[in-house]
Amino acid sequence: MNCWVLLRLHSADLRISLLPLYCSLSLRALSSRASLRESYRLLQLPDDGASGPAEVKEAYLRMAKLYHPDSGAPTADAALFSQIDEAYRAVLTHLGRQKSVSQFDQSLEEEEEDKVKGNAPQHRRYLSFEGVGSGTPSQRERQYRQIRVDRATDQVLEYRRKEMEKAAADEGAMVTRDARLRSKKIKITQAVERLVEDLIQESMARGDFQNLSGTGKPLNKFDHNPYMDPMTHNLNRILIDNGYQPEWIVVQKEIRETIAKIREKLQKVRARLGEPMTHSETLQWKEHCAVFADELGKLNKKVDNFNLIVPLMSRQMVHYSLKRELAKILKTDQLLRQEKEKEKEMKQDEQKEIARTSQHTRQGLITWMQNLLK
Repeated sequence: MNCWVLLRLHSADLRISLLPLYCSLSLRALSSRASLRESYRLLQLPDDGASGPAEVKEAYLRMAKLYHPDSGAPTADAALFSQIDEAYRAVLTHLGRQKSVSQFDQSLEEEEEDKVKGNAPQHRRYLSFEGVGSGTPSQRERQYRQIRVDRATDQVLEYRRKEMEKAAADEGAMVTRDARLRSKKIKITQAVERLVEDLIQESMARGDFQNLSGTGKPLNKFDHNPYMDPMTHNLNRILIDNGYQPEWIVVQKEIRETIAKIREKLQKVRARLGEPMTHSETLQWKEHCAVFADELGKLNKKVDNFNLIVPLMSRQMVHYSLKRELAKILKTDQLLRQEKEKEKEMKQDEQKEIARTSQHTRQGLITWMQNLLK
């Protein structure tokens, strides 16, 4: 019995054994076709396979401008862009396979033609240009260059995508580092000025100064103060022009307003008491002086905090002394009382002068009437 008869006898068993493999290959082919059709649909290209690499690349760039998460477009979608990227790669792979198959078929045809013509074997052509291309060596070189350009473009796009993701993750750290580097380029000798410069550079990197009224305009020339550092003077002038007050200026204003208020309050209390004071008035005065001492102690704590934040030594303040403050209030009260007494005396003199004038007028009128009657 020959081999052909044995094959005919066992053909039914062979078909049954190969049926699962055939089914799996068919399902895999169908799924790959469906995924390829979906990839063409995502790139908004016809699925008939007539699109070339240039058209596929143009469609990918167009979709990236619309759906890339860093494009700034209102249609940006990271999940959809990842699907578009996978579809782009799948279509490129499919086109590469088609191109390689067509090139392989073309090479077979050329080999057949060369064999018919009696030419030498053409296997030496695959020793250069990575075995890519067909035709003459110059044509194959141009094709190989185009393939290298497409490959480099894909690598650049992939690199840019990874760099954008990395930059988005490390944006905060990069902003801080760039601000530190820019601030270090500026030559400053004092540690406080270095700290201020670092803070300014970080604020500029975050865009905190973009809403100022004078952004992009030249600075006005400020009047020079010979008793202050020019940098500090100019910075303070810029901040004041834009409605900003440093903390130490606000605290200094609060201290001055508070001392003026408690002085005025105690001055009014002393004005209500007599001169000299009675025993009960003396007790009242001592109670108000104790309250004034407590408020003055709290104010001196604010003075300590102010001295810690004031940038210049010449701007620091000293504690308010209870003894000196009471002496000033008593002296002011005496001056006010003396002025009141002088005003009273002046009023009394004016009243006497008015009375004397009226008396002279009355006497003159009586004398005139007597003369008239005579």
